[in-house]
Amino acid sequence: MKQSDLIQDWRDRKTANKKKLRTFTGNLRRKKGKKLDELGDELHEKVFREIDCLDCANCCTSIPPMLLRADITRISKYLGMKPSQFEAEYLVIDEDGDVVMNSTPCPFLESDNKCFIYEHRPKACRKYPHTDQLEFSQNLHLHATNANHCPAVFHILERMMAE
Repeated sequence: MKQSDLIQDWRDRKTANKKKLRTFTGNLRRKKGKKLDELGDELHEKVFREIDCLDCANCCTSIPPMLLRADITRISKYLGMKPSQFEAEYLVIDEDGDVVMNSTPCPFLESDNKCFIYEHRPKACRKYPHTDQLEFSQNLHLHATNANHCPAVFHILERMMAE
């Protein structure tokens, strides 16, 4: 399937498969471990060879990332702002008490879907969608939700179900 077809397939099927993916990730909790993480890494690599994030950028348009103190310091320095100024202009505390961007799409998303602060982006953006680096099983609670925001996660889970 072509890259654009994978993204369109996700758009067409994500809502209908929401419950199935949630059930599947719930069942995976019993199978945590090295083999699941290795399979996650393998499928992550395969899917991301087929999907270019710049063709989608749905994460940047729909999920405000969480920022850590180190993120705030790094980004504000890059932008030539004081951390307090950056916080006042770009950040809010969400209902869970996390510090997040105050708007979606992300104010640093450019019209070509590139990130203006890419080299300095928050850790949450660097790690998203949490399906690689042998961390798949540590983030099972996120995968079903992220499948609604990211075509790659959707296809990783679908391929995992097929195995």
